[in-house]
Amino acid sequence: MTEKPQGAEPGDDSAAEEAVLKAAEEAVSGGTSEELAAAKRELAERTGDLQRLQAEYQNYRKRVERDRMTVREIAVSNILESLVPVLDDIGRAREHGEVTGGFKSVSDNLETVVAKLGLQQFGKEGEPFDPTIHEALMHSYSSDVTEDTCVQILQPGYRIGERIIRPAMVAVAEPQPGTQTTAAPDDADQATDGDADKADGGAES
Repeated sequence: MTEKPQGAEPGDDSAAEEAVLKAAEEAVSGGTSEELAAAKRELAERTGDLQRLQAEYQNYRKRVERDRMTVREIAVSNILESLVPVLDDIGRAREHGEVTGGFKSVSDNLETVVAKLGLQQFGKEGEPFDPTIHEALMHSYSSDVTEDTCVQILQPGYRIGERIIRPAMVAVAEPQPGTQTTAAPDDADQATDGDADKADGGAES
């Protein structure tokens, strides 16, 4: 690559081009048309070099910023993952009515901070069972549901953005076998009775 003019910084195209143009004008002052054409070619080459340098510098800055954000996300994610067991303890203490006084203030502040950093809790009773975010620890049948349903949250799940840190541990209820087809035998019986009535009527005539 052609050496950049002394004092030019990446991204400072205008100053560098002005310096090159000035040097070119000094070189061709009083010169022939051939010398002027050569100076213009040199100027075009230098301008191209500066434009490529500018593009490379901008790409470098973007890569550095992406790497910086990635490192930050990994660091935050690791910290939040290590706090999940603490949040579990707070949840169990809250269920037993032990989150009171100063401990309540500390626990509330901790939950607020981790939420601001992107940690999200999920898992609610009554929501459809999704094997990608739920892990079934208990199983039963129920006539009150029409699809596989989370009927109890044994342990909440946590995610950061789209990444699941831990699936929700749930008890799942499936529809009671046969509940969807209970009407079919009655319909069949009614149809059979109707056919029999028709047959009796035909025989009497």
